[in-house]
Amino acid sequence: MKVAEQIRNTILNLPESIPFDYTDLGIEANDFFSAAKALERLQKNGTIKKVSKGVFYIPRKTIFGELGPDSNGILERYLFEDGKRVAYETGFSLYNRLGLTTQMAFKIKIATKKNPIKINQGTLQVSSVKSYVDITEKNYRLLGFLDALKDIKRIPDCSVIQAVKRMSFLIKDLTPKEKNEIIQYALFYPARVRALLGAILENLNLKMDLDKLKSSLNPLTKVNLSIKETELPTIKNWNIE
Repeated sequence: MKVAEQIRNTILNLPESIPFDYTDLGIEANDFFSAAKALERLQKNGTIKKVSKGVFYIPRKTIFGELGPDSNGILERYLFEDGKRVAYETGFSLYNRLGLTTQMAFKIKIATKKNPIKINQGTLQVSSVKSYVDITEKNYRLLGFLDALKDIKRIPDCSVIQAVKRMSFLIKDLTPKEKNEIIQYALFYPARVRALLGAILENLNLKMDLDKLKSSLNPLTKVNLSIKETELPTIKNWNIE
């Protein structure tokens, strides 16, 4: 069977609106050039449409018009690879889910160590930022917490101290193992994140070893977060002002 015919037959059996790529078509690596030409022809005749480089979908036609690709399906393709998590949602949409802001995000940001992501498909707008460490199913939630500390001055409709209180509550609720792990991951983040995490953990009086966080900081560097000592009593120990 010719590659073009194989692709067409496979695509006819794929669900509408769900994104797919070359791996879903069962194409051998040495047939990729022929496959690209076949997919290009299918795009031209409207059978499929392009989401981003190498990712396509079959448009669903309804009485109200043509529907775009499934947004969740698009995100899943970038969050997971071969069933393993390789990215996570960060930015304002994450901070909304963490209870830090009531504002909804119209643009989704994904943290990944893979190639940059940029999607502009109807109402779905996605861009990516480079993650500080390799992402797994076990650590992505903790990395999201650290992202919130990193962006604490930029979270809409949320003051710094409001965010500190909310993050303190979330961090306190972590297991002892997770609390130790978040310290290890924080060492890869900017100094302001390490300092703020140290101040929060110390203020929670968890009797944890914070020496690694403290020694990772330059004692001459000040972190300006406009927090008062009455709001977070441990800030002076971490050069936060």
